[in-house]
Amino acid sequence: MLLIGITGTELLPGEQAWLTAPGVAGVILFSRNYASRDQLLALVESIRAAAGEDFLLAVDQEGGPVQRFRDGFTRLPALAKIGAVYDRDPTEAVRLAEEHAWVMASELRASGIDFSFAPVADLARGNAAIGTRAFHADPAVTSELIHAYIRGMHLGGMAAVLKHFPGHGSVAVDTHKAQAIDPRPLDDIRQNDLRPFVEAFSAHAEAIMMAHVVYPAVDDQPAGFSRCWIQDILRGELGFQGAVISDDISMAAAGVAGGVSQRVHAHLEAGCDLVLACFPDVVEEAIAAMPTPSAASIQRVAALRGAIGATWAGLLDNPQRDRFVARVTALDS
Repeated sequence: MLLIGITGTELLPGEQAWLTAPGVAGVILFSRNYASRDQLLALVESIRAAAGEDFLLAVDQEGGPVQRFRDGFTRLPALAKIGAVYDRDPTEAVRLAEEHAWVMASELRASGIDFSFAPVADLARGNAAIGTRAFHADPAVTSELIHAYIRGMHLGGMAAVLKHFPGHGSVAVDTHKAQAIDPRPLDDIRQNDLRPFVEAFSAHAEAIMMAHVVYPAVDDQPAGFSRCWIQDILRGELGFQGAVISDDISMAAAGVAGGVSQRVHAHLEAGCDLVLACFPDVVEEAIAAMPTPSAASIQRVAALRGAIGATWAGLLDNPQRDRFVARVTALDS
């Protein structure tokens, strides 16, 4: 199945046909698709009018450097700010992680967005793309904060998507720009980067996003193209039953599989349930490459639909939200 990107703040006539193409499960939105809350609500309504109420709408709304919707939404601090609090007050940091997640999730659900690709489960160990998006360098601390974050997302009516499995934080290269290779032995990866993912499974995370990183101790293919990582380790050894999602097929590190069609097929054959085609210029070719999705993939992806949430009017009239927003935004003061 595909999650596709569209061009701008309104649905173009040619894009309506994409929404109902076989295998297209939803749309991922970006800053280019956002001008205001009212505009977003109109865009969501037009997409659902074309594709139906079960069609998925997603965004990256982590906070800090990665927050696609800003004006009219709470400006969320980077997760690293919560990790810094943990070093002096673990109980307070856990509370802040849950509140940060609830604010993020409840605002998106009030806007008709099903889920955000969150939380980042990578370790804060120097990766150029991850940076302050990660909670902490310590896997035990990261695990505890992710548990709290997932609780907050679920309370806000939103599924959780852990990223980027099996861990993108310990290799320096940004996979948006180049191929990244993590040469460490598997035991090292297990004891460090894998730990937050494994421990988060007990918090009932609904999905995993794969890394475009190559871990040659396991496979010579990036993890999202690897049956060993997805089928043998993630599903077989670790027992994960949720949806497996690729990272964007337009990223430079995905180019090892070939063109757009080859990238889509490589992800699906490795075991991904949902493939991201984030840029409109690759969408038509990605749609043409899609086989009929399996019943199992359809069921796993359906779990990403948002629960019934509050309206914006309800949120603005909620004293608990006011307290949470004040506490979370104070991290950037």
